[in-house]
Amino acid sequence: MSTTRTVAAFDFDHTISNRDNVLAFLIEVGGRARLTRALIATIPDLARRRRDQVKRSVTRAILRGYPADKLKTQAQTFAQEIISHHIRPDVLARAQWHRAQGHQLVIVSASYACYLNFVAAHLGFDAVLATELATDAARQTLTGELLGANVYGAEKVNRLEAWIGPEPALIWAYGDSAGDNELLARANYPVRVGKPPLPSSPIGR
Repeated sequence: MSTTRTVAAFDFDHTISNRDNVLAFLIEVGGRARLTRALIATIPDLARRRRDQVKRSVTRAILRGYPADKLKTQAQTFAQEIISHHIRPDVLARAQWHRAQGHQLVIVSASYACYLNFVAAHLGFDAVLATELATDAARQTLTGELLGANVYGAEKVNRLEAWIGPEPALIWAYGDSAGDNELLARANYPVRVGKPPLPSSPIGR
């Protein structure tokens, strides 16, 4: 029997979850009106499809100066809402199949790590590679900046390969959008997740 390490890497929004959680979380924290104003201010970047710049600008507008302890509490509550109402049962069943085979499970997502850490712990994932939020030196308030890169596109591959390290591994990858293209291309077994339910266990290869 092969002892090669196997890793199952899952996108989160519209893959494990049935919705976009970034906007939902920012509404939860800052309110819909404030988020709308922040998005309107990014229209020039939206028009140029400068996704990372939009993400940084909106994050800054909503979270700069926000108390870190309060955000942690809200992230935990938000994670519980996701777990209760926004997990796709077909994809969760696939993750459970991987875990039963002894594969390592990792979320690789542009969504915020502050709530994904709670979701991942509940679902039995081994790691979260997601967009981090920066705090000030005393870790009391959010600076409004991202800590490192937005985990989208090629950055998903960068984070996953850094986490796996130099040892060989077979990679399954699950994603639904253009932001997952590089991750799916890197995988030995790529799975494009769409609206039809996935089977409860892998078939074919």
